[in-house]
Amino acid sequence: QEKLVESGGGLVQPGGSLKLSCAPSGFNFDIYAMGWFRRAPGKASEPVAAISSDGDSSYYTDAVKGRFTSSRDNDLDTLTLEMNDLRPEDTALYSCAKGGGPRFSRAPDSYDSWGRGTQVTVTS
Repeated sequence: QEKLVESGGGLVQPGGSLKLSCAPSGFNFDIYAMGWFRRAPGKASEPVAAISSDGDSSYYTDAVKGRFTSSRDNDLDTLTLEMNDLRPEDTALYSCAKGGGPRFSRAPDSYDSWGRGTQVTVTS
C-alpha cells in the first residue's frame, strides 16, 4: 500500500525557517516525480514545488522561488522541502504527493497518492 508521511511542520516567526520531510513507502520512490502542495484556510490547494524522479528538474511557484528548495535522496527514499524566509502567507497545510511518472507536473490530478500533511504556521 502506497503511503506518504510528512513531518517537520510547526510554528515559526516571520523570517524563520523550517525543513519538511516526506517519508514514502509501498512504491519504488526513485521512478516517480514528487510534488509539494499547500492549502491555506479558505483557499484552494496550490502546487508549491515539484521535482522529477531523478532530482534533476524542479518547479517552484513564483511565491516561493528563491526561498524554498525541494530535494530528494533516492538512496534513502526521502523527500525534503527547505523553507527559508517564511512569511505569514506561507501558513498552510503542506502535503507531499506522488506523481504518475518520472516527470513532474503542476496539476494536482497528475498525482495519485497524497500524504495527510503537516501544518506550517508563520506568525509573530
